[in-house]
Amino acid sequence: MAGLDIAFYGSSLVSAYWNGAATYYRGIIRALAARGHRVTFYEPDAYERQKHRDIADPPWAKVVVYPATQEGLNRALEMGRGSDVVVKASGVGVFDDELAEGVLSIRRPGGLAIYWDVDAPATLAELDANPSAVLRRVIPDYDMVLTYGGGPPVVDAFTALGARMCVPVYNALDPDTHHPVPYDERFDTDLTFLGNRLPDREERVEQFFLDAASRLPDRRFLLAGNGWHDKAGVPANVRTIGHVYTADHNALNCSGLAVLNISRESMARMGYSPATRVFEAAGAGACLITDHWVGIEMFLEPDVEVLVARDGAEVAEHVASLTKERARDIGQAALKRVLADHTYDSRAVLVEKLLTGADASVKEGV
Repeated sequence: MAGLDIAFYGSSLVSAYWNGAATYYRGIIRALAARGHRVTFYEPDAYERQKHRDIADPPWAKVVVYPATQEGLNRALEMGRGSDVVVKASGVGVFDDELAEGVLSIRRPGGLAIYWDVDAPATLAELDANPSAVLRRVIPDYDMVLTYGGGPPVVDAFTALGARMCVPVYNALDPDTHHPVPYDERFDTDLTFLGNRLPDREERVEQFFLDAASRLPDRRFLLAGNGWHDKAGVPANVRTIGHVYTADHNALNCSGLAVLNISRESMARMGYSPATRVFEAAGAGACLITDHWVGIEMFLEPDVEVLVARDGAEVAEHVASLTKERARDIGQAALKRVLADHTYDSRAVLVEKLLTGADASVKEGV
């Protein structure tokens, strides 16, 4: 099969700064490139992301950074015209409505236009609140909708909006990027949480992380990510360290007793939405504690490959009862599972089938 030329319009491939989808983009696109497809990633020069790059332009994708202006967007769209597949990702942050319509306008005859949502629960909530949204109007014009997660509820919601097809393509592991590394004393702690401070995450961080820390004053907690430096009411046993570049994510995950995943409120409510952090931590062999959400057992087995908590009290109970041996056993079981079932190579096989029409029965991303 000849490889496809894919024009992908997203937030950023080279910078994870205020851009949690970066590792997802990298995993999917790198795996597609390994299967012979050619991807050009178009990203706006916005939010100081180019000043906070995590990687240089990779050999497995061409990166085009365009000015965050209408003229810059127009040029970027013209450059993508003629591609076999054109992709509009959600949450670009600059000219999203214009991109949603523009990508459709450059679809060539016989080509595909894909709307790829990397935060479907939040997108659906926004569309529900805004009946006149541009995206609501154009969703039926796309050949298919792919999503970062969300499972049956997200599929049903996009179908109700007129999507011709909606398939979750879940987060996964790139074992070349996320893997066990030696202990690093910079990240030594009992429980680590990594995530940017966002409106629909902050309350849940208070509920699951800060509450747990307040219950265990003699244990050490590490809070990483943008925006937490001026957070009020942080217990004294919580250390905040700001943005952590992706090059340090393995060390962060490998150097504490356990790692906490906290879903954003919209993702937890929808379920079936494992964050990239879940697979990053599991890929590093970390002992993962996650907030409860419907569908977790599709990805990791509770109490064997992951610990599940419904509130801060249960997080604190897990941390208090964990031994290094138990944490190691859980981390190794999770690593074995994700290597077997949840790599980006396997996700790329699914995407390829969808883009080439090789398997019209494909409906699920696991």
